[in-house]
Amino acid sequence: MPSPKKRVNIKIVAQEAGVSTQTVSRVINNRPDVAESTRQHVLAVINQLDYRPSALARSLIRQRSHTLGVVTAGLGYWGPSRTLNGIADQAEAMGYSLLLKELPRFDLDNVEPITNALLASQVDGVIWAVAEVGNNHAWLRDSYPHLSVPIVFLTMQPYAGLTTVSVNNHLGAQMVVEHLLERGYRRIGHITGPLTWWEAQQRKAGWETALTAAGLPPDATHWAEGDWDAAGGQQAFQQLRQQYPAMDAVFVANDQMALGVLQLACKTGIRVPQDLAVAGFDNRPESEFYWPPLTTVKHNLRDLGSQAVQKIVQIIEQEQPSELTGMTTWVTPELIIRASTTP
Repeated sequence: MPSPKKRVNIKIVAQEAGVSTQTVSRVINNRPDVAESTRQHVLAVINQLDYRPSALARSLIRQRSHTLGVVTAGLGYWGPSRTLNGIADQAEAMGYSLLLKELPRFDLDNVEPITNALLASQVDGVIWAVAEVGNNHAWLRDSYPHLSVPIVFLTMQPYAGLTTVSVNNHLGAQMVVEHLLERGYRRIGHITGPLTWWEAQQRKAGWETALTAAGLPPDATHWAEGDWDAAGGQQAFQQLRQQYPAMDAVFVANDQMALGVLQLACKTGIRVPQDLAVAGFDNRPESEFYWPPLTTVKHNLRDLGSQAVQKIVQIIEQEQPSELTGMTTWVTPELIIRASTTP
């Protein structure tokens, strides 16, 4: 008895055509962001295999709004604004419009009005671009299982079942501290960001990991907490100098606070890097023009936003999106070495 003919699905079409399933989906949707030669090739394979999308898939295609909801906070900060730039550019390139909602503050945990408004607007998916601060993601326990569209989270720790895209802050901090160790510095202090922020916690943990691996485990007097801005960086630096007078290098959790450190060092006669090496994190465009130019960690926040859009569109356009959910994507940082750590 002959075996039943295997039902052709979108994966088989993609494999036969030598393209991704997203490309096949775009051809089926008659989307403009497909090269004409690719479109004709995929259509030929569809005809050859006699592929017919399921009634459910066609129904979903007809109902799509090609709109993504984006929830953000703190657009006055450099990081969130750069991430939003990446989201906007990639969404336009992929033929999606955006519906933006900005939370009034990072620690807001009553998000039901926001999610309800986005769902009422028939968005195809949501990018939650709000950094994890304190308990501001606690709503996930009760609300996430009831959301009817896929959602991708940015800048938060991985959780089982959630799709996240985050910068590897721990790795970035390790890289810069290992660089300082290679330069011969051994008494490396740290100015953290506000430790209610997951990013600040990860950068502090990376500093600790690198020093411990070098046999130089830090103690509580070797770090002080800042607040992300230059004035807070200066205050934390004053405190850290009193706690750790033997410090010969300092890793600062962002470039803005590092600017405050450099200014106070200049005012008090501390030579950088001869007396004290200074390194930051962010690679803000102006950090190259600090004096001395700042060694820092580059994390491409535009790429973070871009990858989030690619991930959620991939989930939306798959016939079986559950296969793509619950994954963590890490954006790898890069160490930028400048004069502030070159003795």
